[in-house]
Amino acid sequence: MKQQPLKIGITCYPSLGGSGVVATELGKLLAEQGHQVHFIAHSIPFRLGSFHKNIFYHEVEVNDYYVFRYPPYDLSLATKMAQVANMQQLDVLHVHYAVPHAVCAFLAKQMVGDQLKVVTTLHGTDITVLAQDESLKDLIRLAINESDAVTAVSEDLIRETRELLDITRDIDLTYNFVDPRVYYPRHSESLRRDYANPAEKVLMHISNFRPVKRVGDVLDIFDRVQRNMPAKLLLVGEGPELPKIQCRIKEMGLEDKVHFLGKQDEIAHVISMADVLLLPSEKESFGLVALEAMACGVPTVGSTAGGIPELVTHGETGFLAPIGDTAAMAEHVLTIFKDAELAERMRKACLQRATTMFCNELIRGKYEQIYYRVLGREVNELKPICG
Repeated sequence: MKQQPLKIGITCYPSLGGSGVVATELGKLLAEQGHQVHFIAHSIPFRLGSFHKNIFYHEVEVNDYYVFRYPPYDLSLATKMAQVANMQQLDVLHVHYAVPHAVCAFLAKQMVGDQLKVVTTLHGTDITVLAQDESLKDLIRLAINESDAVTAVSEDLIRETRELLDITRDIDLTYNFVDPRVYYPRHSESLRRDYANPAEKVLMHISNFRPVKRVGDVLDIFDRVQRNMPAKLLLVGEGPELPKIQCRIKEMGLEDKVHFLGKQDEIAHVISMADVLLLPSEKESFGLVALEAMACGVPTVGSTAGGIPELVTHGETGFLAPIGDTAAMAEHVLTIFKDAELAERMRKACLQRATTMFCNELIRGKYEQIYYRVLGREVNELKPICG
């Protein structure tokens, strides 16, 4: 028997970022299943794109009353959540990030009533960064404990949440996912020729260029590799560390071997140009970009930080080394480049793992089960087709 469609409110950071990407793609998947999805945010999520059946957007407008020293976005968001919940008779508010979204959802539920259920998804920095702030710990703990269900994108993030905040309640593991209709190996030979000749290998790094991404390590790894064989490095994204990285590239004499691609929307086409993705982060609750690469058949060489080992299987879909060990990471890259049979096995293993373990239908089904559970409704066993 088909489950009754739900009315689901989703709040996320609508700009660039892994949590916003996952929240938006989840909303689109839920809408395809017949659920009514209402995005509640200060702007339209960048991955939402054109018109989608069953998807609606509600803009949060902040009161600029002169007595407020700072615009009270949190209060405006909570009020908008309550208004939409009442007007649209929402069943569930699914909020991504504990602060401020789960706190706002808690306030909205107080206004609407217990029939509105709140599901909070923890993505990383709401725990790994904000929960380190003693002034925010109690607030984050309240938001988590008052949610009807809490999910996290890796076992490592669940562990850290429990340790930092003394959380004992159940937390559902719901990995991030990729849509195989979007992420699959593309024929990017002509695009690749714009940056590298056929004899050169291509390494790639994609991030927001913040210190935790250790982009300096990316340069160290690449420098070691290019001293051993012809190679090019493609850097995708923007962020505060970028000017420093550009200066360092000049100091290292690598200007003609490193290309900056800036922010890119059609990321599957971009990733498909690469032979290896570099992800040497010091903090990474999941590592969505490594999953996107995996779905395009590109192995990752990176660090053992956070949830990366749950995503990248060492020796099968890439290689991992301790944070900061750029020599080992460079050797791992060279191992892949020098062994064509290994590279092909890894490519196939990447595709297999991405379309089974991190299948979009599998993760969407897990979220649906959570929604029905908090609503106290029976749910049929969901058997998504993956792979």
